[in-house]
Amino acid sequence: MFSGCLKPSVRLCTPFCKSFLTTFSSSFSLFLPQFSQSFSTLQKNIQSPLSSLFLYSELHTSLNINTAFIHCYSSSPQSLFPSPPLSCSFSIFSSLSQSFHPCEPMDLSEVIEVLEQLAPLSLAEPWDNVGLLVEPSKARLVKTMLLTNDLTVPVMEEAEAMNCDLIVSYHPPLFRPFKKLVQRDWKQQLAIRAVEAGIAVYSPHTALDSVRGGVNDWLIGGVGSGTVSVLSQALSSTPLSHKLEFSGKNYEEVKTILDELRETGVTLQYTTTRPDSDAYNVSVTCPDSMLTSAVQTLSRYNISKESLTILQVNKPPLPGCGQGRRSTLNEPIPIATAVQRIKSHLGLSHVRLALGAQHTLETPVTTVAVCAGSGASVLQGVKADLFVTGEMSHHEVLDAVAAGTSVILSDHSNSERGFLSVLRERLLVRLPDSVSVKLSQRDRDPLEIL
Repeated sequence: MFSGCLKPSVRLCTPFCKSFLTTFSSSFSLFLPQFSQSFSTLQKNIQSPLSSLFLYSELHTSLNINTAFIHCYSSSPQSLFPSPPLSCSFSIFSSLSQSFHPCEPMDLSEVIEVLEQLAPLSLAEPWDNVGLLVEPSKARLVKTMLLTNDLTVPVMEEAEAMNCDLIVSYHPPLFRPFKKLVQRDWKQQLAIRAVEAGIAVYSPHTALDSVRGGVNDWLIGGVGSGTVSVLSQALSSTPLSHKLEFSGKNYEEVKTILDELRETGVTLQYTTTRPDSDAYNVSVTCPDSMLTSAVQTLSRYNISKESLTILQVNKPPLPGCGQGRRSTLNEPIPIATAVQRIKSHLGLSHVRLALGAQHTLETPVTTVAVCAGSGASVLQGVKADLFVTGEMSHHEVLDAVAAGTSVILSDHSNSERGFLSVLRERLLVRLPDSVSVKLSQRDRDPLEIL
């Protein structure tokens, strides 16, 4: 299902689906035994939370029947998909309704799996510290999640007061390595408090910035609709590989070399061509971990250094993923309008504006580039009428202005915090009703305009 398209009342978790199919299969096979195998297959295919819509579709497709009612429990059961009754007259649904139970709380690993589906950690910047940062020593079911932009002392007090099981902090509260866990440092204090309270802490940070539909797409959407591109393209997380190109004297030699490369454990992708009668040209692709072994194997044959070429294979790009966004607006707007739209989108009464050289508040904006947080390094050198980011240094703003680009600064976390409401909605459609997802009421940017 597409994210955000299901209301909480129609969410369905894996245990519910399996229970439904187990009971339905045993009852249904009494009347139509030939369908028992279809139910068995459907049960095995359930590996993650499903939507009621998907289950409904699968029942129709797999069994070619009209499903009378499919129930999904939230706070109270309700019929979701009424349709004509089954041609066979039996009362299995009344017994099914009695056997349904609300979804049980999820364990920590299951919730983290959902978080990583929303923002794969492989998309995070190499310097970042993302994922599960604090893990309780005792297994604990997740019943309450707290979303925050920053884990501060007030937010930790809020989490403790609500008996929170998992804090999802957009910014990683643990970033630099610790050599000690003592009370002198406030971040170490928070780590200690989380451990003592049995609260897990997770951070998605730049993975959530990079993913398609993530923080940066949300931020640039606040300016207006347009054609959006990625500023710093994310690449596939597949292992690094190399292409080795060399020449062999004859078919027998080439075959012997390829056979030996296979024996060393190299996973081969190769092609051979014979442009003339003197030699075969061979191209072999191998993973980075096996490069040394492959080269050593080739060195035992009469393959000259001149004929051996080693090329690093570029990783394929991940469309729509990466840091920063640039949009060519469908309709140009004045800078003053862009400012008002950003203030409304971020829920702010004030932002800071630096007008580019020769710009006025009425100058039309056709191209906009954004980067949530501190975006100067991503926006540097980008050609656009307007930059939108959280913070830039004094001299970085001067550089942009001199290049004819106006700059809107919202302060760092103000360019990010509003996305937590979007994240909450996406979590709600993927988690059972037994998991409460709350937005922090104590989280705020440390800077205020007086």
